[in-house]
Amino acid sequence: MRAAVISAEAVTVETVPDPAPGPREVVVAVAGCGICGTDLHIAEGEFAPTLPVVPGHEFAGEVVAVGADVTEVRVGDQVAVDPSLYCHECHYCRRGRGNLCERWGAIGVSTAGGAAEFAVAPVANCVRLPDSVTPADAALIEPLSCAVRGFDVLQPRLGDHFLIYGAGTMGLMMMELAKRAGAASVDMVDLNPARLETARELGCSATVTSADELDRPRGWEVVVDCTGVVAAIEDGLGRVAPGGTFQQFGVANEDAKASFSPYRIYNKEIRVVGSMAVLHSFERAAELFADGALRPDVMISHRMGLEDYPAALDQFRQGVGRKIQVMPHK
Repeated sequence: MRAAVISAEAVTVETVPDPAPGPREVVVAVAGCGICGTDLHIAEGEFAPTLPVVPGHEFAGEVVAVGADVTEVRVGDQVAVDPSLYCHECHYCRRGRGNLCERWGAIGVSTAGGAAEFAVAPVANCVRLPDSVTPADAALIEPLSCAVRGFDVLQPRLGDHFLIYGAGTMGLMMMELAKRAGAASVDMVDLNPARLETARELGCSATVTSADELDRPRGWEVVVDCTGVVAAIEDGLGRVAPGGTFQQFGVANEDAKASFSPYRIYNKEIRVVGSMAVLHSFERAAELFADGALRPDVMISHRMGLEDYPAALDQFRQGVGRKIQVMPHK
């Protein structure tokens, strides 16, 4: 089969062996595979424990083969795949915090992923899709499940005012969930005019290139960074209302450092939280997706063939578009 391969030297598309399912695994013919910041980190030599690797942790498609002990799905079922691979044995797994697993892995990060014609996955990681859902669109369920986990951590209240930095895919998803969670307003900051236009199309309260343009002298009850950019993080920390919450959702470089006022955190009782990937949120995200929580026609700006994966990754790196997908069977 054909697959994208990230090595220490380059990103290529190559012919690799077809996958075969283990006893409790399935093989999925990939309908759509999204590209995100994690893929850039892998290409830059971070995250993936070993290279080369077939990337792609956001994918969905049709089951084409099942292992001998699989009874939950059948050949022909359409599924979305949770890429999380936990050991279920370490201290954090035993405490129900698999996303902090000491042996953490993920399909498309530590094992071959969905940027290929076919991908193998544990059946436990597969969620069957209703007929109303287009399988390629369902690749959005994985990032949505990360956003759902983000809201589990945030624990917002009805009537909170939100400020979100970054109107890319994750920022837009956080905005859509904030509206569903009863936000009084959702304002967004981004330097990209096209992304701000999309946020307006989806019903954002206000879109600006700097929070200085907004009139909220007491700040926002919830401020979320979806950029991973230090300047945005530092600015956002200063915008949190007394008693409010700042969430670091965007993935910064591992060696990045941000400055903040410890006194203000203490004196204004500001809560600072992180949110790491998926945790008990994938099936809920699938249900929200099937219920129309997202508009795939807006969220997905580019659909490209598998052979275009290197160009698609470069396009994502340049900040062009929103969610970029490769479709191996296009």
